[in-house]
Amino acid sequence: MAGRLLRGCGRAGWAPAPRALPAAPGLGPRRGCGEAAKLRAMGFSEEQARRLLGLQPRLGPQRREAVAAQLLLLGLSAEAALGLLERSPGLLRMATERLQERAEELRRLGLGGGQLQRAVSRCPQLFTLPGRRMAAAVRLLREKCLFTAEQLREVLGTCPAVLLEEPRRLHHHFQYAYFRMGVQQKEMVKARLFRMPFAELRNRHIFLERRGLYQTPHKGQTQTSNPKLKDILQLPEKDFLASLARSTPEEYEVFRKLLAREEEEEEEEDRDALYAEEDEDLDSE
Repeated sequence: MAGRLLRGCGRAGWAPAPRALPAAPGLGPRRGCGEAAKLRAMGFSEEQARRLLGLQPRLGPQRREAVAAQLLLLGLSAEAALGLLERSPGLLRMATERLQERAEELRRLGLGGGQLQRAVSRCPQLFTLPGRRMAAAVRLLREKCLFTAEQLREVLGTCPAVLLEEPRRLHHHFQYAYFRMGVQQKEMVKARLFRMPFAELRNRHIFLERRGLYQTPHKGQTQTSNPKLKDILQLPEKDFLASLARSTPEEYEVFRKLLAREEEEEEEEDRDALYAEEDEDLDSE
């Protein structure tokens, strides 16, 4: 009987129902729709919610919503919060309490309102930076570089990545501008000293110096004919060469290669001197 029914089904064009395919990994339709609706209620557009759901897809919905809400509470727009999370998706795994604590630490340093929003948007690593590392950078800027509280606030607002710098390198950057170039803290802040990598600052300064266009001021000297630090740092290389250095890109490129070679030779001499001292110590024993 069963055999006849099956044969009859075949003759009539019937076919057994196909087996269901396994679901694709990731969000289920209901869960995805539910999460997307909650994100849209928070102010994200449908397209923004889709992008946000694509970050850390195995993450629980409560964690994603909590982190997104915390960033919005800081004053970031939905697009700015999404952009920050796309650059640093690991933030989605941070506890919201930790995000709140770091935001409070930055506020205590003077970064409030728009400055805080811009700082974390430019430098999301501020949220994951170890507290001890951040405290060391702040202490160096205040106690060794002698920036005032207001100047520190301005430095952090315009160049938040300064907190990521290793303190020894950061101090060397400051000392070069202060002692070698004769620049005071007020001018450093105005020129946004720490935005330019130290290597390029040194290249530009020494290039001007060797062309007779920059002189280190004597102690106590306040008036010089040196180019302003702001122009040295902020002019694009083409304009820097044309208006300040009065030189060509080709000459500057040759200079940089020669300077790099000089630095290598100096490092070799320092190593040789160190080895010689060690040999003398061994001989004296």
